[in-house]
Amino acid sequence: MTIRRLPETLVNQIAAGEVVERPAAALKELVENALDAGASNIDIQLREGGRSLISVTDDGRGMGPDDLALAVERHATSKLPDDDLVHIQSLGFRGEALPSIGAVARLTLTSRTVDGDSAWSLKVEGGRVGEVEPAAHPQGTRVEVRDLFYATPARLKFLKTARTELSHATEMINRLAMAHPGVGFTLSDGNRTVIRLAPAQGELFTQRLDRLGAVMGRDFFDNALLVEAVREGIKLTGHIGLPTLNRGNGQQQYMFVNGRPVKDKLFFGAVRGAYRDFLAHDRYPYVALYLEVPPDQVDVNVHPAKTEVRFRDVGLVRGLIVSALKHTLADAGHRASTTVSNAALGAVQDSGFAGTTQFQSRRLNQGAGYPSAGLSDRAAAFQAPLQNFDMTPTARAETDYQPVDIQEEGQDFPLGVARGQVHETYIVSQTADGIVIVDQHAAHERLVYERMKQALDEGGIKRQGLLLPEVVELDEPAAARLTKRIDELTELGLVIEAFGEGAVVVRETPAMLGQTDVQTLIKDLADDLAEWGEVLSLHEKLSDVAATMACHGSVRAGRRLNGNEMNALLREMEATPHSGQCNHGRPTYVELKLSDIEKLFGRR
Repeated sequence: MTIRRLPETLVNQIAAGEVVERPAAALKELVENALDAGASNIDIQLREGGRSLISVTDDGRGMGPDDLALAVERHATSKLPDDDLVHIQSLGFRGEALPSIGAVARLTLTSRTVDGDSAWSLKVEGGRVGEVEPAAHPQGTRVEVRDLFYATPARLKFLKTARTELSHATEMINRLAMAHPGVGFTLSDGNRTVIRLAPAQGELFTQRLDRLGAVMGRDFFDNALLVEAVREGIKLTGHIGLPTLNRGNGQQQYMFVNGRPVKDKLFFGAVRGAYRDFLAHDRYPYVALYLEVPPDQVDVNVHPAKTEVRFRDVGLVRGLIVSALKHTLADAGHRASTTVSNAALGAVQDSGFAGTTQFQSRRLNQGAGYPSAGLSDRAAAFQAPLQNFDMTPTARAETDYQPVDIQEEGQDFPLGVARGQVHETYIVSQTADGIVIVDQHAAHERLVYERMKQALDEGGIKRQGLLLPEVVELDEPAAARLTKRIDELTELGLVIEAFGEGAVVVRETPAMLGQTDVQTLIKDLADDLAEWGEVLSLHEKLSDVAATMACHGSVRAGRRLNGNEMNALLREMEATPHSGQCNHGRPTYVELKLSDIEKLFGRR
């Protein structure tokens, strides 16, 4: 076989296989071109999910007749004026998109510059380029792609249904819209408008939050925390959701690098690490982060679709994300997301008024603001340790909390003053304008956990010896996993020794746990070690071990508390960061405003 040069049309079709994977990929290239052209409004129309028509119209700078002719040639671009692949300032730069699309579809370009007397149009069908002709069009560019993949019919077999392809296109437009909040976007499928986003107004952070709320939902807007950090020339900004606002998948986690939406394993791992203390392993937070990196510190030329990047210093970027998110979550104090109260109200309404149309029509919108901004503001004053207050109560069978002199009347505590205990599990307190219901076990679990972390940071956890060492029988692999970690467990205040095959003896436990079920604690830790595997050092999982211990050392549901104990628990919650959720991401309290309660009873 002799080597020969492939025809230009076939070369473009091969390139299209990498660049134009599906309609959404073609649409992404066209929208990025519009953004690079300085468009302030982009209108998109799809038919059959983009198979029969993709139309993108913008009000950008436009192109003249000479530029139109060059735009459909391979590797012809205006975005690398200095032929510099390091300092890339645009979304596109390869010069492959338009010729690749034109090689597999019927492509029409119509454009007019700001100072142009008329518009110009050019058609490309299956790689055959027509002549540039005069046309009628306002300033900007319209690109129409018809019959995608008609020139490569085999590719059509791999397309999904029109609904599925539309969903991919919608997700892609939403990502670009979040990266560029000052640009308006509309997307329609011929029957309805799927996306309508007006250009956001105000300063940058306000623009971003408004756009994020429009895309990710009102719940995120109400429960978003601002992130802002700089380290060694790399700037991280954005918004993250409170831990109690979470979901069962990571589809609401977004990262943008220098204005470019990317999907990066480093990012997802860093977010998981930052939220490790607050969420169960199968729950995911809402996150939208914007990373500004010097061009010579990041490589965007690693994938044809430009959805991946490579960082020169991976550790620096990951450390910046983890530390910034942890500091932001710490500053949130004991605040819980508004969706907790909304869900509680919804449950009451669904059960209490299921057959009453009058009350169903009054159901609260998911975006209502609970708890109030006032509660969050007042909470900040309670983040400092209280004076003359014992911050290390234990969970012993006797009284956990020393009596505290609380002036109930006239005090405006964020979590209110305890009025009673329901089913020996929930504390009900009265605030200035509503009530708060606290899950005593979940709340105390978080408090114990935070104290354990603080003790670890300060050099170790105090231990208490057992009067009678306790033998725990396990299977041999479980016992072996524990005995391999004896030194690391000792740092956490848990002293164990091997006791033959398939058993360990426990001699000391963390003092702050008080009286705890040693048998269950050891078995749970053995199961945790089996889940994590042997490749990770326990030092990397200290927080998870501490969380397991805290759960066993907390005030249990069914434990009766007196008034001083309940109020002391509320006060410590106010002074402890992250106390709005337990170690698994579940809320520790629910706040109901008086106005909401009145609505439940039809008084409003």
